[in-house]
Amino acid sequence: MKEFILASGNAHKAQEFRELFRGTLTVHPAPKTLEVEETGKTFTENAFIKAKAYFDTFGVPALADDSGLVVHALPDLLGVQSARFAPECLNYADKCRKLIELLQPKEDRTGYFICVLCFYLSPEEIYFFEGRVHGEIGLSLRGEHGFGYDPIFIPERNERDGMSLAELPEWKNEFSHRAKASLAALDFFKDSIDKTHKKP
Repeated sequence: MKEFILASGNAHKAQEFRELFRGTLTVHPAPKTLEVEETGKTFTENAFIKAKAYFDTFGVPALADDSGLVVHALPDLLGVQSARFAPECLNYADKCRKLIELLQPKEDRTGYFICVLCFYLSPEEIYFFEGRVHGEIGLSLRGEHGFGYDPIFIPERNERDGMSLAELPEWKNEFSHRAKASLAALDFFKDSIDKTHKKP
């Protein structure tokens, strides 16, 4: 079983990865959280920067996640800056309300969550996996589960009930952007592990 340290101090992400990778990959919290300057212009660049920093510091394989919300009508405000959007807001609930306010005059409320995972095993062995979930921004905060922008994000589903990600914890565990990226990684590493075990 491959083991990684998580290049993040986000307890929510650590818990999600523990559940998503159970039985195939083991993800441990890092001994301490590093202050890594995310200077990349893309999610892939930032995931690489974080994973490399943790690998260089602790000398063991590292997993980094860079994710965010892309809103088509406000292309320059979120994206890789999602966590830093509206710095005057003290918490994500206020950030959500600020985003709803900015979208009031807009007709297009669509967007997507994106997650890029970087598995940094060594300088010669680095893998990236991406997942997305499309949807639209709701008119109010709904739901008690999830975190970040989950309460205002209504994912595309067959059930047109207007429920947010924060109201759909079981659906999110299976179909979210992070779940999709993690599933792609699991398939890759499981295949790699199986092939290794089959070698004579």
